[in-house]
Amino acid sequence: MAREPAIVVEGLVKRYGRFTALDGVSFSVERGSIYGFIGPNGAGKTTALRILATLMLPTEGRAWVAGADLLGSPRDVRRHIGYMPDFFGVYDDLTVWEYLEFYAQANGLPRDRWRRTIADLLELVDLGAKRGDYVEALSRGMKQRLGLARCLVHDPDVLLLDEPASGLDPRARVELREVLRELPRMGKTVLISSHILPELADVSTQVGILHGGRMVASGSVDEIQVQLGTSRVLEVRVLGDAENAARVLEGLPGVGGVDVAEGLVRASFTGGLDGQAAALRALVEAGIEVVSFNAAGGLEELFMALTEEETGE
Repeated sequence: MAREPAIVVEGLVKRYGRFTALDGVSFSVERGSIYGFIGPNGAGKTTALRILATLMLPTEGRAWVAGADLLGSPRDVRRHIGYMPDFFGVYDDLTVWEYLEFYAQANGLPRDRWRRTIADLLELVDLGAKRGDYVEALSRGMKQRLGLARCLVHDPDVLLLDEPASGLDPRARVELREVLRELPRMGKTVLISSHILPELADVSTQVGILHGGRMVASGSVDEIQVQLGTSRVLEVRVLGDAENAARVLEGLPGVGGVDVAEGLVRASFTGGLDGQAAALRALVEAGIEVVSFNAAGGLEELFMALTEEETGE
């Protein structure tokens, strides 16, 4: 029996006077998954997250978070969510430990659970060594991880993260990404927005692409690419006869435009993960020694294809 989705959104509309920020947005997020909310600045991502966080009301539409009705039971929704806005303030004159203690008390966490909960969260976000440091002394990346720990202090089911990697250096992004990957293992569902497409490609189970306030696609990257008929590029490096590898690939569904250069076989490919697995299996069964196998192209190409289609370019 399928579990109820963690988030269900139906026909969400938000208007500001004559401007429509969200135009009939619908999607659902499976429990225990990471759902990447993709779109350029101004697409409506932050508006949608603020509505789900009960910080503003929609003009039209309904939504449920962890089974709680966004409009009918906003207090229940708040108990189930941890919200991290794109810009959030910190109390610079508090230490890291005091900062989390404050939010533990604000969220009604029993005092006898504070120490254990905070220690566990600092270990999760790798800030245990900074527990006595003042928040103002932390780097931006550390503040982002501390903000994530704050979202988790009351053990919510669903996390709403708005551009958490914005402004971070490459090392800080890698550190944050590792924390995000751990959250589904803890039973958390994550809805994360970003305009940095490769960041979401690395962590997301599914994606939703917003453009001009409308949801133009939702699903796994492979599902959407198959629906659109957009192609990736298979890059296969082999030992020995690359021409033989090319002949094997040419006979497979979804493969076209095969080229060979210096042991590297490149081909356009419109299939999904099953097709990739079938291609690799066919090469191995043909006795070809595969050194590397990669399907290049992903969210960036998909996003460009969808937004060009929407704008008619």
